[in-house]
Amino acid sequence: MTTSATIILAFLAVVFVISGLSKASGNDKGLSGTRDVNVKDGIARVIGFFEALLALGLILGLKWNWMAYFPLVGLWFFMAGAIFVHFKANKAKTAFPAFFLLTLISIALVLI
Repeated sequence: MTTSATIILAFLAVVFVISGLSKASGNDKGLSGTRDVNVKDGIARVIGFFEALLALGLILGLKWNWMAYFPLVGLWFFMAGAIFVHFKANKAKTAFPAFFLLTLISIALVLI
């Protein structure tokens, strides 16, 4: 694995562990973004759990390259869904973080 792929995977793992755990724990700050786009708290907490779980898969992918594909594809679909939900709620301006992460995930999929 190249150095740039390792850096991107590590960055994504940190971002999704923090984001996922803050949503899964039910923290008001973690759920505020999903509340803005009318996602119910229960669904957001489940999404947060899976984000954190997939982030742990990214950490394992740092050691075993082939293992990084599965969590990256899962996170790609989560971010594509997040962009869709933002646009559906007429909050396109707030979709930028999801778009940025989707772009990084796509780059990581190419680099691995």
